[in-house]
Amino acid sequence: MLEANQIKENWETFREEIDLQFPTRAKQIHKMYDDFEERIAMMPASSIAHYHNAFAGGYVDHVLRVMGCTHELYILWKKNGADMSGYTLEELMFAAMHHDLGKIGFPGDGNEVYQVETSDWHRKNMGRMYKHNENIPFSMVPDLSVWLLQKYEIPMSWNEYQAIKIHDGMYDDSNKPYFVARSAQAKLKTNMAIILHHGDHMAAQIEYEQWKNHKAGTPSKVSEKSKATKSNAIKNLAENNPNMGASIADIFKDI
Repeated sequence: MLEANQIKENWETFREEIDLQFPTRAKQIHKMYDDFEERIAMMPASSIAHYHNAFAGGYVDHVLRVMGCTHELYILWKKNGADMSGYTLEELMFAAMHHDLGKIGFPGDGNEVYQVETSDWHRKNMGRMYKHNENIPFSMVPDLSVWLLQKYEIPMSWNEYQAIKIHDGMYDDSNKPYFVARSAQAKLKTNMAIILHHGDHMAAQIEYEQWKNHKAGTPSKVSEKSKATKSNAIKNLAENNPNMGASIADIFKDI
């Protein structure tokens, strides 16, 4: 669980990275994140407590960690003699920032993927802190990630598209042809997608270990008052986080 000030700092860092990493595309990217600010800054990275970052602000925290791990792995691969040609560091970092973009859902109020789980039984017995929105179309995360980038007219290279699409590696059966090549010609032309996959896996494992080492017991009971006062603007804020009835702007203003 993150404190409100850490959520705010992470969001500011996230937006600063856009200008630093993608200066020629920053305007379009900022427009997308402006539109989704209320949702993204407070949303989790997953729905189940023992997965990774299933708490308010968990998504941005996860993406920043993936970007950091991926960058460090890029340096390590290069140091050990890997062929780093065929793609740029900017492409790798763009894919890292947007690998899980589809988790934010569709544009418009009420179209988020994650909604606060108000069932005490599911929270206590399954660790399900968030439930998936049943009112939006089903989509695999990479597919929705690419769709959102296209909708906001954010250009991306083939390398970026491919890395976002297959970043889950062999955890997604549909990616197998890319990672289990039967011929030299069929092998990935660069190691970019592999490094991103390793960076994402590394970040998720670290986040799991943080949960395991610092968990405070079973999820707290959801009060009837909290259930009644949830605002649509911050549906993704778990009940055990502060100031449930306020908007994200109000929360940040109070810090």
